[in-house]
Amino acid sequence: MAAASLPKAFNNTAASTAALQDVGAPTPAKQAMGDVGQAGTRDALARLNEAMKEIRALAVAPILQKAVEALNRENFVQGGKWALKALDHDERNGFAWYLLGIARERAGDFTNSIKAYEAALKLLPNHAEVANDLGRLAYRMGMLEQAEKLFSHFVLHAPERADGVNNLASVMRDQGRREEAVDVLREAIMQQPESSMLWNTLGTIMMEDGDLPNALSFFSEAARLDPKFGKARYNISQVKLGLGDPAGAMEDCVAAMKRIITADDREMMRLARSSYHLALSELGPGWDDYEARLSPQFADVTLFQMDRPKWKPGVKLTGKTFLVIAEQGLGDELLFANVLPDVVEKLGPDGKLVLAVERRLVPLFQRTFPKAEVVPHRTYVYATRPLRVIPDFDPSGVDLWTPMGSLMREFRRDLDAFPDHKGYVTPDPKRVKHWKKVLQGAPAGPKVGLLWKSATNKDRRSRFFSPFEDWKPVLQTPGVSFINLQYDDCAAELEQAEREFGVKVWQPPGIDLKLDLDDLSALCKAMDLVLGFANATFNIASAVGTPTWLISTPGSWPRLGTDRYPWYPQTRVFLPETFGDWSSVMGPMADALAEYAQDR
Repeated sequence: MAAASLPKAFNNTAASTAALQDVGAPTPAKQAMGDVGQAGTRDALARLNEAMKEIRALAVAPILQKAVEALNRENFVQGGKWALKALDHDERNGFAWYLLGIARERAGDFTNSIKAYEAALKLLPNHAEVANDLGRLAYRMGMLEQAEKLFSHFVLHAPERADGVNNLASVMRDQGRREEAVDVLREAIMQQPESSMLWNTLGTIMMEDGDLPNALSFFSEAARLDPKFGKARYNISQVKLGLGDPAGAMEDCVAAMKRIITADDREMMRLARSSYHLALSELGPGWDDYEARLSPQFADVTLFQMDRPKWKPGVKLTGKTFLVIAEQGLGDELLFANVLPDVVEKLGPDGKLVLAVERRLVPLFQRTFPKAEVVPHRTYVYATRPLRVIPDFDPSGVDLWTPMGSLMREFRRDLDAFPDHKGYVTPDPKRVKHWKKVLQGAPAGPKVGLLWKSATNKDRRSRFFSPFEDWKPVLQTPGVSFINLQYDDCAAELEQAEREFGVKVWQPPGIDLKLDLDDLSALCKAMDLVLGFANATFNIASAVGTPTWLISTPGSWPRLGTDRYPWYPQTRVFLPETFGDWSSVMGPMADALAEYAQDR
């Protein structure tokens, strides 16, 4: 429902007014699923019923009761209608605003939900449950500082409630204060050792730190204490995938989905199930489940501003004008572009591809597909959610459109569908020639591009990247000329390599490795070899056809259940024996690199 349908007295607040601001790609969903509770549970509604006894004599009471009954039946649309009827009688009834907030949140209308909760909190300042629910919604929407204040308010008024302490620890964890969160949880567990949610949240912190054995122990304890706790069983599945057991992960995920879970939890589990299918080489079901990434149940789902007919698998493309919108991060845009040559073939000579990509990739893709129209997309925040738009583009001539990742459902349903190509994007040949000449000024030996981290290396993804000191045996390989391809600030690591390893990594001159992506593609093509982790630059190097060596992890789904990287046939995979055991992969890579250098 639009904001205008809410009573005008509370239509606008500082915290909830919709803002339109430029943002980057949305953050990937968390690997482990925490539990900050849910608005409108039966227990919460029972407590609300008790609190409403004071207004039983008022005329609005029967209407509020009908709203509660509808919410208990999980009929959130009807519950919201009854709450609005109550507000028609009394616009300053805090309980009606609270029920409306619950109904809106559970229906996925987060913008109006937060407004309703804010109104309720103003009118019911002593009803701490409102602060807890508003905190949960703020947390869900990434407003972590606001969520912490609201959770702290709730803990102050209800210190005996485990969910309050649990929620406070969760928001501390997500702000990077993990040790503080662990201390809060340990103290709470000592007082309430039977609380499954506390054990589960402690497990999420261990998992984000890459301590999978302890994470598995804590998740298992949570599941033992409450066998119906679907999130704990789901988290066990995530640990098993990280340990390289996708079959076991699938079993636990399917079991978790049979528990009583919310619609958004079900979609998160379905999205995880897609990874398990893919890791088991079950590509068809995997890509089908991957559509869950577009579910409106996710508070941070990216919306697409496009009102043309949406393509579905099986719909013919011959002769159509087809708009493909790239999604997620830079690496994903390059990875999923693997399918675009197939799309061009299906469109035929009378069809037209319109491709919307990150603006830094426009020149590269325009050169690769000269008959296509390549335009930049932008992502904004609108009404609290990411909105991907295509500025200055008239879509009226578009017959069909799709997010790029959805193309996998038709064009990559089995491993045989991945072509044995030598690169599928085309760098500027003049710049490739330029860089080959410039690289002659680097130290003697094969020119090996080096990548060791991601731009998101400081958050929960850091466990997928080794500490820089682990690179020592690779960097000390004799006869190799290492070239820095790592974007962002890496001066400290380069200085460490020279000071501690005795290795000077050569810095290519006159290029911004983060912004000049078209020139970066030419530099990557000029390399003899690029090695490292799968960040955006690794995907660029692989997509242009340069030989690449990838350090993967046991549960990485993009390997699609193989010991190789089907997206890039020229990629060699190095896999640690266990998750986080980087020494077991750096030694073999150093040996392979030494052999490679000798053969050049």
